Amino acid sequence: MPDRDANPLIVAISSRTLFDLEASHALFEGDGIDAYADFQRQHEDDVLEPGIAFPLVRKLLALNEGAPPEAPRVEVILISRNSADTGLRIFNSIAHHGLSIKRAAFSNGAPPFPYIRPFGADLFLSTHAEDVRNALAAGVAAATLLPARAPQHRHDQLRIAFDGDAVIFGDEGERVSREGGLAAFAAHERAHAGEPLSGGPFRGFLDALHRLQAAFPTGIDAPIRTALVTARSVPAHERVIRTLREWGIRLDEALFLGGRAKGPFLEAFGADVFFDDSPHNIASARDHVAAGHVPHGVANG
Repeated sequence: MPDRDANPLIVAISSRTLFDLEASHALFEGDGIDAYADFQRQHEDDVLEPGIAFPLVRKLLALNEGAPPEAPRVEVILISRNSADTGLRIFNSIAHHGLSIKRAAFSNGAPPFPYIRPFGADLFLSTHAEDVRNALAAGVAAATLLPARAPQHRHDQLRIAFDGDAVIFGDEGERVSREGGLAAFAAHERAHAGEPLSGGPFRGFLDALHRLQAAFPTGIDAPIRTALVTARSVPAHERVIRTLREWGIRLDEALFLGGRAKGPFLEAFGADVFFDDSPHNIASARDHVAAGHVPHGVANG
């Protein structure tokens, strides 16, 4: 029986983020559901290649090493628009790759996002933008991972990077910047430096990730490393630092880039995934790391 007191980090993912299903998805788009279903049945013993989220999932599940099976530190749940029948190939591939994924929801073409909250997910990753928007609207941190070659990093650590405004924090600063420009934004942040920023859609996930980090020793060799990668610069840095201090949240690294392209910095950090609300920043990041678009805030209004 599961440990009722266990409080794992729960990440829900779609099958197209976990495995490379782009060829079969193109078949679905071109020839319909019956052709897709026939193809998956014919190839259900053919192992699927890793998708964009595969390295992230492997590192997440590795954090369970040493934890009792009934009380894992991390749980990954599959949320899929496949049917259970066509999903057999996916579970065969999960078994082949040795991934400890035990729970799943197959919605057979219907929107699967209603099942995310009952599973208690702290984060939802999908290639389906509408499902991501619906999950965000339901109060779950969510991002759209765009299909791409999964990057290979030299780090054994799980490394996660976040944008600040409209991701970790609310989009108040972005609204001020859009309405009055950078000078107005800088003046606003100086005037409110002592006031904590409001929480954004990833505040809850950040809390859960911080709780998971607390289960391990701190320091450069800790198995999880986090970074804030923001376009903010001095003097707008102060409010960010004070807010994280107020929340009791530790971010291991903070990069205040003052508008510089984020991609090269994310590659230098070695991010397994980066979350940002700006399509422009996601385009820069995708050339270097797996990037999740968070369709939230004024930039996505």
